[in-house]
Amino acid sequence: MASYWIGVATLTGIYLIATLGVSILVGFTGLFSLGHAGFMAIGAYVTAIVVKSLQVPFLIGLLAGIFAAMLVGALIGKATLRLRGDYFVIATLAIGECTKLLIENMPTITGGSRGLTDIEKGTSFPLVLVLLVVIVVGLANFLHSKQGRNCVAVREEELAAKSIGVNTTNYKMLAFLISCALCGLAGGLLAGYMGYLYPTMFTMAKSNELTMTVILGGTGSLTGTILAGIILIPLPEYLRIPSVEEWRMVAYGVLVVAVVIFKPSGLMGNKEFTIYGLLRRIKRLMQRNRDGKADGGGQDE
Repeated sequence: MASYWIGVATLTGIYLIATLGVSILVGFTGLFSLGHAGFMAIGAYVTAIVVKSLQVPFLIGLLAGIFAAMLVGALIGKATLRLRGDYFVIATLAIGECTKLLIENMPTITGGSRGLTDIEKGTSFPLVLVLLVVIVVGLANFLHSKQGRNCVAVREEELAAKSIGVNTTNYKMLAFLISCALCGLAGGLLAGYMGYLYPTMFTMAKSNELTMTVILGGTGSLTGTILAGIILIPLPEYLRIPSVEEWRMVAYGVLVVAVVIFKPSGLMGNKEFTIYGLLRRIKRLMQRNRDGKADGGGQDE
């Protein structure tokens, strides 16, 4: 039983890495994407093929998967990042679906629709946890840097950012490459955990889940994305109990819709959770309680 929940936690961490990648693009740069499962697929298949074909250590294959996802992202970004609004969304959707179709139609390399099996299992929960912590700290520092603030400026008002000399296309490309790298990393980790790959693991539905998690957590909130991911990614497994197992996906959908209706800005909106902020809030509550008791004591007299 313990190993089962460790497995759930490992998969949650893997998909959370991909979700954080999407968050940088969708939440902080304002570029809506519906095709990032394609970059997960690139990272996963390149990692698996390199490890199986060249007999190299898993971590080398993982780096190759990240590099491949970034390379494809750079080529695609050059052609699509000048598009705006719905046109960019359609482009990312097409990219995700084309990637899946290419994998299915290259059986000699990718195994086609039958997929790849006997992949070295190099992913473990401690590895995923360490990578997740490093990524969260790195992204938090990035968002507080000049480059990160310029990415946010692109989301808030692109024309105003251009008017003060910000090269918006370059910052879009930077955010896009970071998101591709994280999705490629997540794909490689998934290959190393599952030990097999199928094209159906990287459908448009998976891209939608990643983007939806970012939106439900709150666009512009890193901690909101993490909170939403921890709740939503393993939620179908939490609901795998005899009384509701047949209805677990319905319950999942109802919970998602409830968040959208009652908290349209997301769980955290554009705010971040910090220990300092929590301590300051506790201090204010304690001060209010003391003031209330003092007022009550004065009235009794």
